[in-house]
Amino acid sequence: MTYADKILEISRPYLVKTFSKKRLEDFLEEVDCLRGLKNEDRNEVIKKFSEIYIRFVKEDFQEQYQSVNENLSKFVEMKDDGVKVIWGDCEEVLRGMKSESVHLMVTSPPYYNAREYSQWRDLAEYLEEMRRIIRQAYRVLENHRVFVFNVGDIFDNDNLTTKSVWGRRRLPLGAYFIKIFEEAGFTFVDDFIWDKGEVQSERHKNQNRPFPFYQYPANCYEHILVFHKHRLDNTRYPCPVCGALKVNGNTQSEIGVKSWECKNLECFERSKSNRGKRFSLKTLTTQSRQTREHEIPREFIKKWRKDVVRFSPVVKINSRGENVLGHSAPFPEDIPEFAVRMFSYKGERVLDPFAGSFTAVIVAKKLGRVGIGIEINKERFREASLKNIKKHFPLNISEFDCGGGSIF
Repeated sequence: MTYADKILEISRPYLVKTFSKKRLEDFLEEVDCLRGLKNEDRNEVIKKFSEIYIRFVKEDFQEQYQSVNENLSKFVEMKDDGVKVIWGDCEEVLRGMKSESVHLMVTSPPYYNAREYSQWRDLAEYLEEMRRIIRQAYRVLENHRVFVFNVGDIFDNDNLTTKSVWGRRRLPLGAYFIKIFEEAGFTFVDDFIWDKGEVQSERHKNQNRPFPFYQYPANCYEHILVFHKHRLDNTRYPCPVCGALKVNGNTQSEIGVKSWECKNLECFERSKSNRGKRFSLKTLTTQSRQTREHEIPREFIKKWRKDVVRFSPVVKINSRGENVLGHSAPFPEDIPEFAVRMFSYKGERVLDPFAGSFTAVIVAKKLGRVGIGIEINKERFREASLKNIKKHFPLNISEFDCGGGSIF
């Protein structure tokens, strides 16, 4: 009996409970190749069995969502060496994507009425639109993964009480978004403060009135918010040590994270009190690829050791007064690089729902991930965005027009 046979023998009662008859037949057919591996390849058998099982469980979960845009889905999953550009309204695009089909999200949203091309009637309308988008983002992001969200507070009129100039005030967008993310199901984890450096403006100093109540600080920082998705999943998962599905539910290790304990008495790792390995789908994700290939450079970790990080904003206007990026609100590579290095593995999909100048897509590609960007303003930004991408990757830019449903 090969080790693959042994795993299947122990796991069969649980496989029958997990999969339909047809899905079980398909699963057994796919893992049949593992029987050809020798017993000394035990670790490879355990790894492959677990990967196939997790994929089948995920596919069954994805089938529960019935509004997938099949052409869009094929585009997202299409194997290529380039970057993926999606033109369309990001809420509509997200609604057309498969559940839990993206491994990381990183973005900076359009700030409320901060640009002529992103205007809302009032703050409530803006936040409601963002709320709908973030709910879809939660569905599309893979379980136990991360959304890195860069946003700054602004000074504007919320237009809820009055439209007069005296209605202008500081709007704490960071605080509003934390609440929206939590309502969507995300867990708020960290708030990095991006120190943008010395402010050039003198207007805030009110130097002609050096008295109490007349002095205000200049806005020189933004938030880099880190959210985790932990959808409670009661599906049984295989022990990472022996590969068997003979496991019992344990207490949750944190909110939304189901923990398991191996009950296979022949498992290769048991405690002095004969307790089995304790694990979760989250630990299977985070601990299975701790190899040199995925190590984060020490200097990079040092840069982000504190939750106040200083780096300069993007300089988009050259000495001739030209916008070299073609976008009025690009964000620096530092932010997507932080997200990609810290919260994804090579080959995984990284999505920016508000792609703009496609900085996140470019950084993801540079670091060996699949960069996917969604941008609504095709007519306004396509030429400049593609020019920006081609500076780094002259070939292999794949585009999808969500309005026309076409790939080009």
